[in-house]
Amino acid sequence: MYTIYLVEDEVSLNQLICSYLQREGWNVVSFTDGEEAKSAIAQEPHLWILDIMLPGMDGYQLIREIRKGNESIPVIFISARDSDLDRINGLELGSDDYLAKPFQTRELIIRVRKLMERVYGKVLQTGYSAPHLAQVDYPPYTIDRQARIVRENSGLEVELTSKEFDLLQYFVSHAGQVMQREHILNEVWGRDYFGTDRVVDDLIWRLRKKMPELRLETLYSLGYRLVKR
Repeated sequence: MYTIYLVEDEVSLNQLICSYLQREGWNVVSFTDGEEAKSAIAQEPHLWILDIMLPGMDGYQLIREIRKGNESIPVIFISARDSDLDRINGLELGSDDYLAKPFQTRELIIRVRKLMERVYGKVLQTGYSAPHLAQVDYPPYTIDRQARIVRENSGLEVELTSKEFDLLQYFVSHAGQVMQREHILNEVWGRDYFGTDRVVDDLIWRLRKKMPELRLETLYSLGYRLVKR
């Protein structure tokens, strides 16, 4: 059974989200302030759902603490702050998704399910499965699909979030092909995703920043293409 840690200070919303998550068969542990949640980081749940505005320690501070120990645990931000800057800040700090309040609880459930399936499922819910090669070389990087790890030739590990790795794997699987933004969104985020295609640009920006030797081209009015090596 998967375990989800929910951090939401609004008690009624916390209880509502918990009840919906539990109906899906997930084990849910809830917190109402950031400091309380920080003390549980070492327990490493399968997924964090974080509000940004929290007493004691806000969601941005909390995700920094989470990422110090584990770069790959999926994190979803929920917040009443729906500005582009807040969303980009969340992505830069390593969140995998961002959902603005008010939202339909069912939408959150769908996003949680899709994210869990991408990270922990054997076959990606988005409609494509990982190619048979467990390891792919894209100099100067080696991509281990099974362990979901990227290393440089020096042996240094490139720390990617689960969503960043999903996007990288998708481009590697379609190297040389022009991929439209809408197609990337459907395949990597899933057809039930409710947000805008801006998340594609934001995540690609993060991937380029972490992997500067990745030859990921922007083709004006067409989309993106990973150059073959």
